Amino acid sequence: MRAMIDETNDAQFLATFARENTSTDPTPRIAVPASSDPHADRIRSIDVLRGFALLGILVVNIQSFAMVEAAYFNPTAYGDLSGVNRWVWALTHTLADQKMMTIFGMLFGAGIVLMAAGRERTGRSAAAAHYRRMAALIPFGLVHAYCLWHGDILVTYALCGMVAYPFRRLRPALLLPIGVFVLSIASGLFLLAGWSIRFWPPETISEFSAEMAPSSEMIAAELATYRGNWLRQMHHRLPTALMFQTFIFGIWAFWRALGLMLIGMALFKLGVFSAERPTRFYAALFGVGLLIGVPLICYGAYRSFEYGWESPYTFFISSQFNYWASLLVALGWVGAVMLVCRANGRASVAVGPLAAVGRLALSNYLLQTILCTTLFYGHGFGLFGRVERIGQLAIVVAIWALQLAWSPLWLRRFTMGPAEWLWRSLTYGKMSPLRRPAAAARPAPVG
Repeated sequence: MRAMIDETNDAQFLATFARENTSTDPTPRIAVPASSDPHADRIRSIDVLRGFALLGILVVNIQSFAMVEAAYFNPTAYGDLSGVNRWVWALTHTLADQKMMTIFGMLFGAGIVLMAAGRERTGRSAAAAHYRRMAALIPFGLVHAYCLWHGDILVTYALCGMVAYPFRRLRPALLLPIGVFVLSIASGLFLLAGWSIRFWPPETISEFSAEMAPSSEMIAAELATYRGNWLRQMHHRLPTALMFQTFIFGIWAFWRALGLMLIGMALFKLGVFSAERPTRFYAALFGVGLLIGVPLICYGAYRSFEYGWESPYTFFISSQFNYWASLLVALGWVGAVMLVCRANGRASVAVGPLAAVGRLALSNYLLQTILCTTLFYGHGFGLFGRVERIGQLAIVVAIWALQLAWSPLWLRRFTMGPAEWLWRSLTYGKMSPLRRPAAAARPAPVG
């Protein structure tokens, strides 16, 4: 999931590139100074933002880890949805669902621009390295999807990253409308499907509603599957993962991820992710997310409750409020994180652990899956379907604490995470250095 691994060994270039492609705002750049660590030359605010999104996405994904599949799309399909559990769902839906994916997608696009520019500046082939890197990410996603959890996003990012690469040289004035247009294709497909409901045969509508609101027999079968051993889980995981990577990819995920990458390229070139814009700009982003994005999402949820959630209308039509407004709320989160980065500067203890989580994003993303499947699935503690939403949130907070603690400790000894190291080694066909030099491995203040 991590959107970039710096290849330039040139911290001065990172700051210069951001300065030449952004505003003239005199605020100091948030970047890590040069060191003997080839991966220390990074734009700090991007790592912080990625770490924030990585932690935030677990709030969304744990619903899929802990409950039957339909409960993600229809909160009334399984489990208690009253009192505090209702509030947990409402806040998750409003503030996190699709918002964290939006941030990741945009940062992935930003990483494509940054890495390509760094390699081209030193006369190396950017295209070859990029496509090797995307190809090397695919096996991670396939193993993740078919062996651990069907909700993988890595394959989608790798394939969309291949398509997005040729757009990297376009100006923001072109990237932004193209990105929005690509986003609108998935929205248009859903709206077309929603409009066509009137022509569906009654049995098709009944089958769809049964998927959104499964019967007690269907729920019992899924519970037994994921409370069973690893091989038994394959009965559900394999076809579901295949559907996500084919049908859902074609009608939704491809257009969503690609559009976000193009928008992310534009925002990076405008200095948005490197905390280059004025404070009032980030405050305005936060305001747009809070005052426009949040009400639109709440209205969409209200409409879904009105239609009972299980109808095709809620899946195809009312979901569009979150589809589009999630972009606004995600930008609001970007504004808030950039304001924190600007206020704290580059030596802040407050953002240091988040930056470390962001630097190890691929490792942390996979670690979340390993921990949650061990907790909830039958090859581990078998808690699938037994933990209410408030309990799921408590587990999320515990995993946050673990990742915020281990990430900076790991980076004191190693230059990158274990998954990042394997990804990089596969990309370049040789073993990359992992351990820091002894002198650099001494404990140091995080940040």
